Amino acid sequence: MSLLLDEIARATARLAEAGVPSPRADAEEIAAFVHGVSRGRLHTVKDEDFDARFWEGIARREAREPLQHITGRAYFRYLSLEVGPGVFVPRPETEVMTGWAIDRLREMDVASPIVVDLGTGSGAIALSIAQEVALAQVHAVEIDPVAYSWAKKNVLEHGQGRVFLHPEDLADCLPELNGQVDLVISNPPYIPPGEVPRDPEVRDYDPSRALYGSGEDGLGEIRAVERTARRLLRPGGYVAVEHAECQANAVYWLFAEEKGWRDVRTRQDLTGRDRFVTARLSQD
Repeated sequence: MSLLLDEIARATARLAEAGVPSPRADAEEIAAFVHGVSRGRLHTVKDEDFDARFWEGIARREAREPLQHITGRAYFRYLSLEVGPGVFVPRPETEVMTGWAIDRLREMDVASPIVVDLGTGSGAIALSIAQEVALAQVHAVEIDPVAYSWAKKNVLEHGQGRVFLHPEDLADCLPELNGQVDLVISNPPYIPPGEVPRDPEVRDYDPSRALYGSGEDGLGEIRAVERTARRLLRPGGYVAVEHAECQANAVYWLFAEEKGWRDVRTRQDLTGRDRFVTARLSQD
């Protein structure tokens, strides 16, 4: 066994003892990042090229710093995004909602659909839609200046000329698009203020502004998304918004028929948990 592979085995044991959910994969990702190779090429690193910074990265992960902060990258659908302190690390469950939106946009008889991503964070949702839906015009809204700066980096790398960033509040943004948007999507803050996430990677490193929703139930921002979507969407346009599993029923009823919503559905993530609500604005 090469020196690096032996060190990865030792690091895996340390990460497992620290409670890291995927210790082997994380140890390999850190090794690949430090040595500038893919995980599949780790065996090619010569013993004399072993970089001791590997153990610096392992110590950070052992302390439950997110892997994405150590490598500076998060993977979302087909994208590799720059992330770090001050921006929410995109999660696999949000990929399901994004995939649903992409499917709806592809089904539309619209040459160049207009999409709005409310609270874009790193830009993961907006950039995935721009990459996977030909000719989509994607507007990404982010009021937080630190998150906005991360989104700007990612737009410059992946979506220049296809994703348009707006440093605005999701509650009153983009009045110039009222009644013209084909799809509104959002992964807003929604954790109730009194509920602290168990995972240290989330609790200690994700920005609280991206986690905790306003109001006792944490649904203040989702209520704002509903109002903004109702204002922005054209008749027949779609909305999709992420929420916590325990909020599924409450969010479902926010998109009430008397407000003009139709086809309201609660949908599940990769683990089968209720994760996002979709609805369509009435064409009447």
